Amino acid sequence: MQGNMPPEAQEKIEELQDLQETAQQVAEQKEQAQTALNESKTALTALEDVDEDAGMYREIGEVLVETDYESAYDDLENKVDSLEVRVEQLQKQEERVEEQFDDLQSELQQMLQGGAGGAPAGPGGPGAGGA
Repeated sequence: MQGNMPPEAQEKIEELQDLQETAQQVAEQKEQAQTALNESKTALTALEDVDEDAGMYREIGEVLVETDYESAYDDLENKVDSLEVRVEQLQKQEERVEEQFDDLQSELQQMLQGGAGGAPAGPGGPGAGGA
């Protein structure tokens, strides 16, 4: 079938494949950001139940460094805020990629249906059902 396919159609198929890969990458990034957001929210909620005078440590790389309650709470709040923005950005990007994919898929279908006979499909062409 690909031997009979117009070059424009083959190009659209390649674009669809690229968009599909992009969609998968964005979905993975969104899932990772969502997981990090959930973990940070859980930590923030847990921190609210901790006495403010309790000894606290935060992880920096592979080292634990002593910190105070207020700094730990503020850092977690900032992390939650930035992760919420990141998840929202990735959601919008995912929607844009899906829209591009759908548009391109429609173009390809029209190209393959309309180009099959060499002329645009008219009232008696493919899909004519008489309804």
